[in-house]
Formats: sequence, structure tokens, C-alpha cells
Amino acid sequence: MPRPRKRFLVHNGGDADLDVARARGNHLYDTRRRKYIDFMMGWCVGNFGWARAALRGRVHAFRGPDYIYPGYTYRPWRELAELLVGLAPNGLTRCCRATGGSEAVELALQAAMLHTGRRKFVALEDAYHGNTLGAMSVGDGDDAVRVLSVARLKPPLDADALDRLETRLKRRDVAAMIMEPISMNLGVLIPETEFMEGLAPLCHRHGTLLILDEVATGFGRTGKLFATEYYDVQPDMMTFAKAATGGAAGIGGLLVRDDLAETLEEDGNVYSTYGWHPLSVDVAIANVRWIKRHQGRLLQQVDRTASYFVDRLRAMEFPEDPEIRCRGLAIAVETHDEKYADRVAKKCRARGLLLDSQESVLLMLPALNVDRATAKAGLDILEVCL
Repeated sequence: MPRPRKRFLVHNGGDADLDVARARGNHLYDTRRRKYIDFMMGWCVGNFGWARAALRGRVHAFRGPDYIYPGYTYRPWRELAELLVGLAPNGLTRCCRATGGSEAVELALQAAMLHTGRRKFVALEDAYHGNTLGAMSVGDGDDAVRVLSVARLKPPLDADALDRLETRLKRRDVAAMIMEPISMNLGVLIPETEFMEGLAPLCHRHGTLLILDEVATGFGRTGKLFATEYYDVQPDMMTFAKAATGGAAGIGGLLVRDDLAETLEEDGNVYSTYGWHPLSVDVAIANVRWIKRHQGRLLQQVDRTASYFVDRLRAMEFPEDPEIRCRGLAIAVETHDEKYADRVAKKCRARGLLLDSQESVLLMLPALNVDRATAKAGLDILEVCL
């Protein structure tokens, strides 16, 4: 008699019936040999499809060291840091190693507290920034455990939100404001330009730092290399992870100003046992170089594909007129009905399409280089399931 699946493994929750056997390109395959069009890509991990030959080749050909003790140094660490700094917003000139997004956020929170001498933060209402204690504190899920004092800024993110934020920052006890420049976990919430471009000056006026979390939005997801590029905004710190290796290995990091790097080096703890494992670094260097080399063509394709998605979605018949929010291939359909959105997502999966429902939002995060035939096939399934 087979043992219950939950006997040994603690699962993330939700429906664990999708038992993945392999992934290739825009598709997942389960252990029952069913094929799925993947419009989630691991939530912004496989930005350019699964099992890319170039990255798989790097993994199989790797002949570097098994491990580097964090107290030593390693030339590829410096090489990757230089690559990332070259792509980052001006002023972010140093890079900290991390195993993934949550650890990158922890580093940012640590730097903010050490540099300002403050221990309070501001984050968006209902935001998500990771599953470690500090990251959960600035997140706002029902299951969050909080060890930091965090004030919540409620959307919409407009001029009025800046006024509300200033009221809180005037107390001069907030170390940092943290947010995604386009909030993926809030159903592709897109801040108004006035808000984003007034944010850094407002924070700095009151001695508060600005952390932009690009873990999900980075490396082309929103139609820019980083979502920060949609605005004239200068963050003090920026996190990244997920698509940096395209899913072929785990990695994350924090880009910071020089003075914040010095604070971390002198007073902080940036020790990370598995941060930037040699194999992960080798894959990340290959991936980031490839993205940099083909950036123009890739982002043009994102724009074309995004237009196709939006046109198709606008032509579909929903029970109530939806609100479609789209930046690049971060696509959200606000259905105004949580049960309906959940039902549609389940029907899509039963027919071979993977997307997500977040409350009343249908969320799609397809590969940035998804071909038109696959995009059409997936949207055809969605339309049948409405």
C-alpha cells in the first residue's frame, strides 16, 4: 500500500497532485505523462523556457570547485558581480551574495537597520517578500510571522499615497521602504509614475532608504531588464534572484550603494554558506551574458507577445468586464470574483494549461520567448474555460 504523500515531505500547501516528471521549453510533464502549457514558469524563474540547452550544457560541463568557503574569494564571484552592476540602476555599485530572494531581502533589511540605526519599515499592504522571518515581517500574508515593526501603505499608489507615506516618515524612525516596482504578488499592481518618481526623494528627505525588490520582476519579465527602468527612480538597494539562472541553479543577491556595502562589511554579517555556489555562478554568468547580448531583440519580442495576449484577453467574454493589467509578460486579469477565478484556474489545469488565481485575479507569467503557436493554444484553453 503506498504511503501518504505528506508522510515525509512538508509541502507548501495548495494542490500537490501535479507531480512533475520533467520540463522542456514552454511545457511541464507529470508522472502520468500529461502535458501542460506552462503560463507560470515557476513564478518568474524560467523566463526563457525550461531546459535551455546552453544552460544545461554549462551544468554538465562544469569542472570548477565543489565549494568555496565564504571567507575566501573566487574570481567568478567578482565576474558575476561586475556583470550585474553593469546592468543595474546607476549608483548600485556593489553586490552581496545570497542563495535566493528571501536571503537577499534579509540582507537589505540588515543593511537598512545598520546604516540608519532604525528598526522600523514601511511596506505595501498584502505584499510578499519571502519566507524568512525578516522577509515575512515586511510581507503581509495571513501566515506571516513578524519580528519587525512594519507600517502598511495601502494602494492605489498615487500622489495621495505619497502624502500618506510622508505622514508616517515624518517621525524619522523608519529604516527603509520596501516594495516591488511593479507588484507581482498584488496582481501586477502598477504604481503611478508620480508616486514612483517622488518616492526616493521623499524617503531621503526623512532619512529613510528605498529598497526595490526585483526578485520576481527582474531579467526582462516586465518588458524592461528591470521594472525599475519604467521610472526615473534611484533605489538605495535592489534585490534579485529567480530568473538570474533561468531555474538551472539557485542564486540571489543584493545590489547596493558603496556606503551601504561598507556598512555591511564593517558592521554586518554577509556570511552565506551556499550563497553563490560555484555551479550556480557559472550558470548565472552564462545566462546574464546571454540576456545582455540579446537584450534588444528579447524585449522587442516581449512587447509583441504582450500585445497579442492583451488583444486576445480583451476579446474574451467574462461574466463581468475584467480589468487587464499588463507590463511585459506579467499579465493579470481582475475578474472581480474570487470563486470564479479559482474555478477557471482549475478548469484550465484540467485541460492542460497552468496559470494562477490570486483572490479574484487570474495571473499569467509565460516564458518571455514563448512562440505564438503555444501562446495561442494556451489562450484558447483559457477562453474555453471562462
